[in-house]
Amino acid sequence: MGTFNKDIIFTGAATALVTPFANDGSVDYKTFASLIDFQINGGIDALVICGTTGEGSTLTDEEHKECIRFAVEHIAGRVPVIAGTGSNDTEYANELSKYACEVGVDALLLVTPYYNKATPKGLIKHFLSTAEAVDKPIILYNVPSRTGVSMSMPVYRELAKHERIVAVKEASGNLSLVAQIAAELSDSLAIYSGNDDQIVPIMSLGGMGVISVLSNVMPKETHDICAKYIAGDVIGSRKLQLELLDLINDLFIEVNPIPVKTACGLMGLCSDSMRLPLCEMEDGNRARLIASMKKCGLIG
Repeated sequence: MGTFNKDIIFTGAATALVTPFANDGSVDYKTFASLIDFQINGGIDALVICGTTGEGSTLTDEEHKECIRFAVEHIAGRVPVIAGTGSNDTEYANELSKYACEVGVDALLLVTPYYNKATPKGLIKHFLSTAEAVDKPIILYNVPSRTGVSMSMPVYRELAKHERIVAVKEASGNLSLVAQIAAELSDSLAIYSGNDDQIVPIMSLGGMGVISVLSNVMPKETHDICAKYIAGDVIGSRKLQLELLDLINDLFIEVNPIPVKTACGLMGLCSDSMRLPLCEMEDGNRARLIASMKKCGLIG
């Protein structure tokens, strides 16, 4: 394993931030600003705007761009801003990514093309096309449970050669794949956990931290899991990870971001309204989430 030879976007915890909606269904920018401040005041290390958790898939192009622009302006350099600009349409991904770079994001998070999926050759062409179109670093996002396609080592090897492809958010759940990436590509691809229940295991393989759903409601604690590990307190890091495991699991009891948006609503951070096809939780699941939140002291 060599020395990492590209700029590191962040170490620690980045929140995949929810996008708050007003009662009429529009983006609630006043609450968006307060969510950003809650995160930064809680010690979060970076923010991801308009990712999966931010319901980027149901935002219009205009809303998607305005959320990114607004976030960059409000964050004002306090933490790195990472924009979710991936698409299953390469040209649209390029256009959105270029816009995000123009308004000042620090990096881009690019999910694998969903629905049309693409072959390994297509994946390489897709990501290299965006990498050539922009001037900011790129985090690849591998989440086969949502997209129907997983990146393989041959794809990672090829993409890691590009100077602007600097990291991967690994949400495949496949620790053997993560270990292989770490073994072969540790000098050119930083690894971030894409699953809150795998922060410590992935950091033990050399991961830099997590892009988190949990941190929407517990920014300090999610930061602390990473910070303790980085400081050498592996036992303290592991203890905190395991103490929060029930809540982590219950935040995925229904498809993300339904539970975390519900949790944010219960805490008064923002409205729990979502855009269809996302909808309110089943009563039994909601009760279980509430119990986990009470156990963690998030609500009374």
